Amino acid sequence: MATPTSPAESAPATAPKAAQGNYEEIVARLSQVVERLEGGGLTLEDSISAFEEGIRLARQGSQKLEEAEKKVELLLENDRTQPFASVDADAKRR
Repeated sequence: MATPTSPAESAPATAPKAAQGNYEEIVARLSQVVERLEGGGLTLEDSISAFEEGIRLARQGSQKLEEAEKKVELLLENDRTQPFASVDADAKRR
């Protein structure tokens, strides 16, 4: 029986769902899952569980990115209603 060589390998295949945190935590956990899969030595069942976790994490990360993109778009759209350049130009004309 192979001895785990890293904390990621000793973690259970059904890793905690705490990765629902911020984007950086999700990416870090996904990286650990990828390392486990690339490292080999997993049983078929453990490989499938790790793959399922990786897919779940990738979807969560993608959702976080979409949420951030929507926030940025909203901020930019609100900014476009009063461009700074025209406000400065109007003030100079008076």
